[in-house]
Amino acid sequence: MSLQKVIIDTDPGVDDAAAILMALASPEIDLLGLSVVAGNVPLSDAVANACKVVDLSGRDDVPVYAGAPGPLVRDQVFGKYARIGPFGHDFVTDGNIMPAGGHAVDFIVCTAREAAASGEKVTICAIGPLTNIALALMQHPDVARGIGQIVSMGGAFAALGHRTPWAEFNVYADPHAAEIVYRSGVPVVVMPLDMTFQALFTQRHFERFAEQGGPAGAALFKLFTTFDRSDVDRFGRPGGPIHDATTIAWLIRPDLFKSRKATVGVQVTGFTKGYTYADFHQKMNLAAKATIVTDVDEEGFINLMVERISRYGRVAPPDAQSLGG
Repeated sequence: MSLQKVIIDTDPGVDDAAAILMALASPEIDLLGLSVVAGNVPLSDAVANACKVVDLSGRDDVPVYAGAPGPLVRDQVFGKYARIGPFGHDFVTDGNIMPAGGHAVDFIVCTAREAAASGEKVTICAIGPLTNIALALMQHPDVARGIGQIVSMGGAFAALGHRTPWAEFNVYADPHAAEIVYRSGVPVVVMPLDMTFQALFTQRHFERFAEQGGPAGAALFKLFTTFDRSDVDRFGRPGGPIHDATTIAWLIRPDLFKSRKATVGVQVTGFTKGYTYADFHQKMNLAAKATIVTDVDEEGFINLMVERISRYGRVAPPDAQSLGG
């Protein structure tokens, strides 16, 4: 099996925890490390949460690097549940994983350069504000040669926003960084709210995490049932999305998704900063370089998520060798 070399750039966050655990339970993915950014919670809390999640997975071989403590330009905003700070012991037990030395941006730069030299490009799954990635690309433009694609959970088009009426949170938190990444020339896959709202997890799905997924599944059950994301008025039915995990599912099972090519941009100033737009019909006469994921097979994605989390219910903790098909 040819493994996909992946960096997860993250701001944990409940959704992030699910995505990280899904990646660590997937034999198709060689997770090189986590680069952490402020977003859902302040940087110190995001780093603490990332370390707890990695420890929960049983994988002590995956380094966690602290990165940007705030956005490039705009005033800092945090996620809806920033008050939770680091995951409490009641949700995720304390572990022994500590942050690695060095900065997350340096980790991205060094990893991308090594990938370029080896001819085996790295994928970045970006599930938080894009600040770390934008800094790496701005400071060291050559690293773009080592990045095969950036799979970004962010943006909203017809679905509009969830943090504001016009903006998805990851883009809203650092619109300048998002614009830099979208215009970088690196292939970008955008997983917007338009698509993530199509796959809704219910109480029964979270119960399956707890029943089948060992300590990792139990932790996700507690997190998702405590910090509910259901919105019947908006979605028209019970349940809520696990946005960030769609980036991992895209790498594992791209057949579960439909997509279109487009030019993507971001409003970086003014009242509507953070608004994302997609030019599907080349009205701007610019090459359509981004892949916008438009649809997801809800049942297939949910079953894949449950199956991967269930692997933590095995007696031995999962690792890159034992997680066979």
